[in-house]
Amino acid sequence: MSINQKLREPSLKEFTVLMAFLMSIIAISIDALLPSLGVIGKDFNVSNPNHVQYVIGFIFIGMTIGQLICGPISDAVGRKKVLYFGIGFYLVGSVICYFSDNFTMMLVGRLIQGLGVSGPYVTAISVVRDKYSGRDMARVMSVVMMIFILVPAIAPTLGQAILLFASWRHIFLLYIVYSIVIGLWITFRLPETLPVSQRIPFSAKNIVHGFKEIVRNHTTISYTICTGVCFGSLIGYLNSSQQIFQGQFGTGKMFTVYFGALALTLGAASLLNSRFVERLGMRFICIRSTLAMVVASVIFLAVNLMIPVHLWMFLIYAGILFFSFGLMFGNLNSIAMEPMGHIAGIASAVTGSMSSAISMALGAFIGQLYDNSLIPIATGFLVLGTISLSIMIAEKKRHDKQLAVAI
Repeated sequence: MSINQKLREPSLKEFTVLMAFLMSIIAISIDALLPSLGVIGKDFNVSNPNHVQYVIGFIFIGMTIGQLICGPISDAVGRKKVLYFGIGFYLVGSVICYFSDNFTMMLVGRLIQGLGVSGPYVTAISVVRDKYSGRDMARVMSVVMMIFILVPAIAPTLGQAILLFASWRHIFLLYIVYSIVIGLWITFRLPETLPVSQRIPFSAKNIVHGFKEIVRNHTTISYTICTGVCFGSLIGYLNSSQQIFQGQFGTGKMFTVYFGALALTLGAASLLNSRFVERLGMRFICIRSTLAMVVASVIFLAVNLMIPVHLWMFLIYAGILFFSFGLMFGNLNSIAMEPMGHIAGIASAVTGSMSSAISMALGAFIGQLYDNSLIPIATGFLVLGTISLSIMIAEKKRHDKQLAVAI
């Protein structure tokens, strides 16, 4: 009898927490390292402070590439094998970063880490889609995202605590331990969720067919683009967050407190979404949340142009943004994946890779524009939020029209 046959189905609570921890590998890989970016830049003699942001950007590059590989493979061989593959790559990347003696070697390790995290990230979404659909999936994903967001609230503090007693290299030891724990958890507690009868043989033909189906589906492609654009503004903020808090506002070690408080705001909104999504609908919440982000950005930009901005002003603005993102996170993925249940692995790979490529490019562009002011960040949220809102409204009109014709 195989291990998978011996495993009992985990409870909904355990399943939700495990999915959140799988997806959280990417979050902890970014956020625990944020307090050390300045130190890393000095240790490797990085002349331009904005170039240290590549430590964040390269993990997204690896993740973008890895998702295209891991998704189709998970449809062909099952979810758990891809999880093992991803965690193995992640361990290798962490070891390379730990022993890196120059900035280039560090970026290579981060790229490999990104390839590794794509396995757990894509597979977690596929596993949830294997078991749930529609608003049930949105509800589960909202709770997953709520726990997922708690990681950014805690991770910077863990990174800062490590820096108090050891070097930044020991943060990568944290990553190694985290991935080993996750690996043992899925080995002994997660059954395979994709039956052999439902697997899709791995071939270029199947991938191309799946890609065409995704691109031709108006809902899936629309919300994939929206996810990428929205995340682009958020990644632009993440890339610059250490410079904003510690450089511009001089918060020092309090950076982790402010960063964590904003993450908790996002988590609270995600929990609120799980309570109201069935009543209000996913599209309703996404459109209103994006509109709030746009309006807040218009007001904040106007304030920037009139008076000097203090830390408390930025925190209010960022709190509105994070609350809006918390309401959107679970819904964006759920709407995009809803028509793709029959090809969940390929769909999560293509949608994830496309949205990651968009967000990575936009976020890197916004981050490199940082000039010791908040105007590039706020402009990014305004412009990208407006684009997302326009796409969402157009998709909803088309969706409502199709429903009316079907009735």
